[in-house]
Amino acid sequence: MQLKAHIERQRELKNPGVLKPKRDPAKALAEIRKELGECQCCPLHSTRNQLVFGAGNPDADLMFVGEAPGADEDRQGEPFVGRSGQLLTKIIAAMGKTRDQVYIGNIIKCRPPGNRNPESSEIAICSPFLDRQIEVIQPKVICALGTFAAQTMLNTNISIGKLRGRAHPYKDYCLLVPTFHPAYLLRSPSKKRETWEDMQMIMKLLD
Repeated sequence: MQLKAHIERQRELKNPGVLKPKRDPAKALAEIRKELGECQCCPLHSTRNQLVFGAGNPDADLMFVGEAPGADEDRQGEPFVGRSGQLLTKIIAAMGKTRDQVYIGNIIKCRPPGNRNPESSEIAICSPFLDRQIEVIQPKVICALGTFAAQTMLNTNISIGKLRGRAHPYKDYCLLVPTFHPAYLLRSPSKKRETWEDMQMIMKLLD
């Protein structure tokens, strides 16, 4: 019932008869990025090369959220450009989309040293900026990539294996579909089938 209510809410927001203030998501995202500047709110600033804000369509219906930038992302300043990013690009293409049509970001915006897991204090400091990005973009569906993204966004300790396979209501206008992180799929290719099932669910939700 909760999922059905969210879908109805999405239909109301799409109703052309409802007057809504004009949105300029590109400008709003640029303002958030300007506000971040060369952020020094947590110790990660001292070990990063570049802050990785996010990239893609500022008015996207679909958003992908990972946990943190890796080494390639830290060098290039773009999310998901390494080996796992190449796999994500292939997944997006299999869904009939391009990276320019979706928006891609992370829970935290600086690479943890040695690609270690993000610490709770780092997530607490950085995740509000992601929340603001989501509020600006207002995607219909968010795909949370991996354990940390899914658990952080759903505020739970349930494993990704149990969270995936269904859509979770998220905010007033959005659904969240957790799935395995592309880096995990590179190590465990047998999980690609389950991931594709999640992508098929997302495609149906977008339709």
